Amino acid sequence: MPRFRMLVEYDGTPYVGWQRQDNGHSAQGAIEKAIHSMTGEWVSLRAAGRTDAGVHAYGQVCHVDLGRQWKAQTLANAVNAYLAMANEKVAIIEAEEVPETFDARFSATKRHYLYRIISRPAPIAIEAMRAWHIKKPLDHAAMHAAAQMLVGYHDFTTFRSARCQARNPARTMDRIDVSRTSELIEIRASAQSFLHNQIRSFAGTLKMVGEGKWTPEDVKDALEAKDRTRCGPVAPPHGLYFMKVDYGDVSQLLRYEPDDEEDL
Repeated sequence: MPRFRMLVEYDGTPYVGWQRQDNGHSAQGAIEKAIHSMTGEWVSLRAAGRTDAGVHAYGQVCHVDLGRQWKAQTLANAVNAYLAMANEKVAIIEAEEVPETFDARFSATKRHYLYRIISRPAPIAIEAMRAWHIKKPLDHAAMHAAAQMLVGYHDFTTFRSARCQARNPARTMDRIDVSRTSELIEIRASAQSFLHNQIRSFAGTLKMVGEGKWTPEDVKDALEAKDRTRCGPVAPPHGLYFMKVDYGDVSQLLRYEPDDEEDL
């Protein structure tokens, strides 16, 4: 049974999230329906991470097992043709056949996310539903300094959703950087795995620092409290982007099985 890995881009605005659900249309469901239209098979995609309603992706990765052999590019082209005809906001950027030991979720060694904030008094038009609009000026340097309090191995109970089902709240954050270009502030985070709403919790808390309401030490204190009520506001989903997934050597696939949530 051939297995294919697909790199997926989607605009999360019209979807209930990546994962197929009973309460609305999902990015996963759109791709599965497209595959059914060309193969007659109902398949279930496995993805590197689940994203919540409104969250976007440039680099989601999923895999699928099909009942017959296909050329990878033919598969991608056919799925994209169906998605375009159905007016879906999803695209297969590339596809390739992979060993059956590859798993889009369990084989991942690192995930990369971006959160975008536009800081200016005027409303945003083109970037509406693409970034979080903050009217007040934000001190991105203070936000970056505060973000460094979150780098490393910590218990992130404070910065995960009350609905998070991960058994272990501890994670290692490899990188959390805050930078600014004109009115655009970007928060970039990389780790092997994340908790439910973790990046959006970080973004909302760092926004408080940027406004001068919190200090970097306040962020450290909130982290050490291990108390969800000490978290800042959870930032809206439309500023969040799933950017990229890293994978290790094929010979070491399936060596890691996280209990991560990835509903970010």
